[in-house]
Amino acid sequence: MAVLGFSKMSVSFGLVVGLALVGLVMSARFEELYQPSWAMDHFAYEGDVLRLKLDNYSGAGFSSKSKYMFGKVTIQIKLVEGDSAGTVTAFYMSSDGPNHNEFDFEFLGNTTGEPYLVQTNLYVNGVGNREQRLGLWFDPTKDFHSYSVLWNHRQVVFLVNETPIRVHTNLEHRGIPYPKDQPMGVYSSIWNADDWATQGGRVKTDWSHAPFVASYRNFDIDACECPGTAAAADNARRCSGGERRYWWDEPMVSELSLHQSHQLMWVRAKHMIYDYCTDTTRFPVTPAECVHHRH
Repeated sequence: MAVLGFSKMSVSFGLVVGLALVGLVMSARFEELYQPSWAMDHFAYEGDVLRLKLDNYSGAGFSSKSKYMFGKVTIQIKLVEGDSAGTVTAFYMSSDGPNHNEFDFEFLGNTTGEPYLVQTNLYVNGVGNREQRLGLWFDPTKDFHSYSVLWNHRQVVFLVNETPIRVHTNLEHRGIPYPKDQPMGVYSSIWNADDWATQGGRVKTDWSHAPFVASYRNFDIDACECPGTAAAADNARRCSGGERRYWWDEPMVSELSLHQSHQLMWVRAKHMIYDYCTDTTRFPVTPAECVHHRH
């Protein structure tokens, strides 16, 4: 997928509705952008659909062939149907090393008839513990739905079907670190996490229902690609604007629109189940970013 410059943004300036250039970013096949990272015998390809399976021998995972700094990453996923208790399907971006940055979607399975939960988390310089959980307003096991991360200098936005469900704003001016200088790979996996995933680990994985299958299609990476051999400073210069303008650096993508802000308020009011910012047991002192974030 080519890195997109200012010309694309100019043509489509009025089309940025859900932080995406709707209809102009073409999907790539899995093998163009990604490669299996473990348990290749747990992969199945059916046309443009990739299926990963989890059984009592192994889960499976894949990773992007390149790393990126800033842009938007989207995958359509149909989650495990039926009894998915104990399973986790993850879609995330991460850099390398102990002081890594990471943006996580984790889909927590449940017993049949109970809703899937989506947990998001964000690591900055190796520090996480920023979990939020919410229920979805649809059944994610019946059809494919889009899950995206938009990342620029001003904010990290988690989106479900182009609806923002979480925003992490750049608050460096208040002395709070922001992820901006480490290229990140894109990853997904399915694995057994029944020690914590479903009702705090009280409901275990029922292996008689295996294999558990997550399905994927429409692999989009619209971001600044970082050569693996490039130095960090070179990547920062290359992907931080300079002479080239990227659509994700334009002012109208630097914060949510009024409509998107209302969408986020609705998600938080109607579907939020847990927010680390309000967990006074874990955090007797409110985390600094929670004090200043507007969302």
